[in-house]
Amino acid sequence: MNFFCFSFLFFNFFLVSFHTRTTEAVQAQNNGVYIVYMGAAASSTGARRNDQDQLLSSMLKRGKNSVVYTYNNGFSGFAAHLSAEEARSIALRPGVVSVFPDPVLHLHTTRSWDFLKYQTDVEINLGPNSSSDSPSHGEDTIIGILDTGIWPESKSFNDKDMGQIPPRWKGRCMQGTSFTSSNCNRKLIGARYYNDSQSSSSSGSPRDENGHGTHVAATAAGSPVEGASYRGLAEGIAKGGFPGSRIAMYRVCTPSGCRGSAILKAFDDAIADGVDILSLSLGSSAGLEPEFSADPIAIGAFHAVEKGILVACSAGNDGPDPQSVVNVAPWILTVAATTIDRHFESDVVLGENKVIKGGGINFANIQKSPVYPMISGLLAKDSEASDDSGRTCIPGALDKNKVKGKILVCENFDDEYSPREKLQEVLSQGGVGVVLIDDDATAVASIYGSSPMATVTSKDGSEILSYINSTRNPVATILPTVTVTKYKPAPSIAYFSGRGPAFNTKNLLKPDIAAPGVNILAAWPSNERKDGESTPSFNILSGTSMACPHVSGIAATIKSQYPTWSASAIRSAIMTTAIQTNNLKAPITTNSGQQATPYDFGAGEVSTTGPLQPGLVYETEIVEYLQFLCNNGYNISTIKVISPDLPDKFSCPSNSNADLISNMNYPSIAISNLKENDNKKVTRTVTNVGEDESLYTAIIDTPTGLEVQVTPNKLQFNKNTTKLSYEVTFGLTTSSLNENVFGSITWISGKYKVRSPFAVNQ
Repeated sequence: MNFFCFSFLFFNFFLVSFHTRTTEAVQAQNNGVYIVYMGAAASSTGARRNDQDQLLSSMLKRGKNSVVYTYNNGFSGFAAHLSAEEARSIALRPGVVSVFPDPVLHLHTTRSWDFLKYQTDVEINLGPNSSSDSPSHGEDTIIGILDTGIWPESKSFNDKDMGQIPPRWKGRCMQGTSFTSSNCNRKLIGARYYNDSQSSSSSGSPRDENGHGTHVAATAAGSPVEGASYRGLAEGIAKGGFPGSRIAMYRVCTPSGCRGSAILKAFDDAIADGVDILSLSLGSSAGLEPEFSADPIAIGAFHAVEKGILVACSAGNDGPDPQSVVNVAPWILTVAATTIDRHFESDVVLGENKVIKGGGINFANIQKSPVYPMISGLLAKDSEASDDSGRTCIPGALDKNKVKGKILVCENFDDEYSPREKLQEVLSQGGVGVVLIDDDATAVASIYGSSPMATVTSKDGSEILSYINSTRNPVATILPTVTVTKYKPAPSIAYFSGRGPAFNTKNLLKPDIAAPGVNILAAWPSNERKDGESTPSFNILSGTSMACPHVSGIAATIKSQYPTWSASAIRSAIMTTAIQTNNLKAPITTNSGQQATPYDFGAGEVSTTGPLQPGLVYETEIVEYLQFLCNNGYNISTIKVISPDLPDKFSCPSNSNADLISNMNYPSIAISNLKENDNKKVTRTVTNVGEDESLYTAIIDTPTGLEVQVTPNKLQFNKNTTKLSYEVTFGLTTSSLNENVFGSITWISGKYKVRSPFAVNQ
């Protein structure tokens, strides 16, 4: 049974129900484009090549524009305009793994690197003359970025002191609108674009029309730029995680989104081009992520990892709800977002110069002393508006006569209107500015330009409202933003960061790692606007989009030092050396102040230097990922199409089930369905990449309600013994768990601490 039929039984919400109930609606959205996935790349001859050639031949007979993309390098398949009936028919053809509508995915939108280095406990000596900032340091690495394109003129992409492009590079610098081959250099060595045939506003060019891709690329591998700032804020040296790395940009996103067919084509090209790392700051929304054979990112990433390419992806911005993490395939390094120790402070000054520390970014030029009358949205509401409408200052709810000349205090507990819309409403009514009560907006700065606006926490908001209600003539002002460094506590988990456990994959702990993703300064398209003003060369953005390239840069650093390491070894080094404490030397917390768990940050906050000397690594073989597919319900015939070079004796166990996923040789452990008197055992194998003669001892952090045993609890390595296995037994000490519990297993040998978190679902 191929996937399309299998999906009818197990995943009909995603595929077949679409065809039977909502075909016309989806076809209107994707204009009838379907992706036909045919597994591994075909050889120049053979049955698989025949299958693909026959299907493509039948497509081309219909017209030259019927085929949108073909995939030949890392995997096989194509994207084409099809009717629902044709899609169903092709799904039944030999060699076809899956057929699914072309989805539209979305973006998960200087000091961060200094903060990470400050947080690292162990200093790694890379040699007397070495520096991770040096272009000549280690082996050449190439980071491929799938995003909105790039602004090549940015100083972050200058190629000063960089050597010749490595001869193994096979990529292209495509010409397009306002982009020529001369825009590439020894830093930006490749630039491709993939036009969205459904987008009338998309230009045929690798040039960034959005800014997101430029920001991400600079965060991962930007060259150092002194004096970088956003209009004077966050001033310092802006640089990427590994400035010595090359950049290859694959523009897969347009103003209308990121097409799955383009993402797959970019993966296919990047595999052939010769990238070492792939970084994707995009994905689906929580609750809408398809299963693996209908997920363009999961498909492309699997075949990239097969070729030794590490793939890092953002965890999504739909937190803090549980099961909101996306990009959860085990072959993907999934990155959550944290804050850094830089804060943008926009203070509110009340009468008698009482200062309330606020957030947000504004460059307002109003009186610094509190001379402006202040009123709450509730008191300023129109007589016909509801109290809640007034409190939240939604458009149409305010009385212009009460607003004029005043600073309004607005609450933000509704989801219908954005803070900017509320600000514009107040300004249009003659108001001076807005103080917005919103815990999340205070932690993650938004830019309000020259408009007087500050955000405050609910606690401080209550104090301001009390002042208004108890004072005859309340007054205030809003000060322009200043940069505050060494802010504490940091890091903390960003409120928006996608949280575990992974939906329908609770025996795999996701996200994997966390990195800075709040208020990140990086390069931005700089161009003169119609009003004569120039956009800044650097901008401040937040999102797991910003966290992902931090990890991609660190992965490139590791790859440069250890070019023969597998993608899973690099991932392991990043995860097992992560940090769990903040700059107060206390456990990292969430934005709400609760202690963070592995469902919030995976193994912890990434370290910049620890992964360069991890001691031990957990290597996950490709065959284990295929076993994962077995345990997710795929049959052996489908798996052989996805990856035909299987060991002769490979088969899906007759008892394949989700619980067996826990046994994958992953750097973390997730257990579910643990019952009283029914212990569960998992096995892990570690490879020694540290000192030849070394003895490691297991230290277990066991939560209340669990009994955890590691056998053996000591591992002795020598020149002839570089791989050893151990078994972990989980049992309950109570009749049942009332909540999810978390702990860790750390193997210690001298300076090496190899930590694996575990999660046990209730």
